[in-house]
Amino acid sequence: MKANIAVLAGDGIGPEIIREALKVTRAIEKKFSHEFTYTEAITGACAIDAVGDPYPEETHKICMAADAVLFGAIGDPRFDNNPTAKVRPEQGLLRMRKMLGLYANLRPVETFESLLHKSPLRRDLVEGANFMCIRELTGGIYFGEKGRKDNDNTAFDNCVYTREEIERILKLGYEYAMKRNKKLTVVDKANVLETSRLWRQIAQEMAPKYPEVETQYMFVDNAAMQIIQWPKNFDVMVTENMFGDILTDEASVITGSLGLLPSASIGLHTSVFEPIHGSYPQAAGKNIANPVATILSAAMMFEYAFNLKEEGALIRKAVAASLEQGFVTEDISKENAKSTSEVGDWITNYIMAH
Repeated sequence: MKANIAVLAGDGIGPEIIREALKVTRAIEKKFSHEFTYTEAITGACAIDAVGDPYPEETHKICMAADAVLFGAIGDPRFDNNPTAKVRPEQGLLRMRKMLGLYANLRPVETFESLLHKSPLRRDLVEGANFMCIRELTGGIYFGEKGRKDNDNTAFDNCVYTREEIERILKLGYEYAMKRNKKLTVVDKANVLETSRLWRQIAQEMAPKYPEVETQYMFVDNAAMQIIQWPKNFDVMVTENMFGDILTDEASVITGSLGLLPSASIGLHTSVFEPIHGSYPQAAGKNIANPVATILSAAMMFEYAFNLKEEGALIRKAVAASLEQGFVTEDISKENAKSTSEVGDWITNYIMAH
């Protein structure tokens, strides 16, 4: 097949991990006789430095013209430590989500047999854990009206959700539950928040349309505890923007390394595939960052954007083999740690040989 891929490396370790994901993508392209066009674009702090805008119009045009976006990371400590900065790298990420209509973030949480010893939880709790977190991405408190008043001494952030926003994300949740183990957990704070009460009301209206799916309702504080106590009890979890941001980061830790988990943001226009970790500026330029999450994001791109299941499966097989062989970066093993590029090369060579 032919496809256009927009490549947004971003900040920090972004360029290094994207480089390895592109090695893998090109290997798949060659092995399966596909034809991809790669178009690079700037976003985040590097775009602020270049043109004063974290998500320039030219970048947006490239994303809209692409069939998928492969994205690295956004963020720079220069902005993190400056609360008065008017333009921030993260604004580019939020604007990209809004302008591309990326209303759903899919984060699979999957444990690797060879790395169970790295999890902060006991082996018997996490072995076999495999669930999908679906986070609403363009509504809620992150996008609501915000500001200061009373001479800057009072701050406010409004959380707003519409029926349409809630229905489309819940529909996606039910569709994924039907493809998996037919269990959906709707996470909210309906005992306190009005927006959560609307979420629960709409979920209760929709549940009878999916009689095969067991619908479970859970307050967010209880969900935070149960992810740690019984992670294997979840199949598909769906929740609003801020709760999803926090819970998916919590869930990611139980696998043993943030450097292993991919994500997909899908919606109205071009889908974006990215690792869940940040820009890790302390490691930038050192060739030590773990590229696996970005490589697995490329696997999700093949599966979800291009419907190429065999290609995605081969990437996953190659990643699992590298982990089993102990061919890993220092975040997983300090002993005989490999560099970012060495891990990328190993996975690429495995793909070409199998």
